[in-house]
Amino acid sequence: MLLEIRVIPRASKNLIKEEDGRLKVYLTKPAQDNLANTQLIELLSAYLKVKKYHLKIIKGHKTRDKIVAVNVS
Repeated sequence: MLLEIRVIPRASKNLIKEEDGRLKVYLTKPAQDNLANTQLIELLSAYLKVKKYHLKIIKGHKTRDKIVAVNVS
């Protein structure tokens, strides 16, 4: 399954919302040194109730618009 995600780094709190058919994820970490991507995976893991190793960012490592693959077999 592929998820389209819009990331908002340096937000005041961590939050996941669904808007316009995709997820909007607010992260408290900045988008430097891969901190926001790491926090995104941790937050999505808890939200989707899957292990972190089932999630992988396949597009948008350095942009706010990302595509994340969820591989649960």
